[in-house]
Amino acid sequence: MKDISFTVHIFKEGDTYVSYAQELDVSSCGPTDEEARKNIQDAVRGFIETARDMGTLDEILEESGYQRDGDTWRAPEFVSLDRLTLSVK
Repeated sequence: MKDISFTVHIFKEGDTYVSYAQELDVSSCGPTDEEARKNIQDAVRGFIETARDMGTLDEILEESGYQRDGDTWRAPEFVSLDRLTLSVK
């Protein structure tokens, strides 16, 4: 596999920055925004390598919305990210 792209959402929980690759359902964290970004790359790399070694990578990527484009995979395209508020009684 050459390159795989993914979207990272970073949010803060207390003093910790959490990074989340939604397409792959992989998360990581760090004490700073930069560390969380670095750590999610390591986490995704480990996830991809493990799935490849187990022979399940193609299945996981297909289930995650990726589409094969020759010898690479095209990531699903997110249309929007919204924050909604809902009143619950």
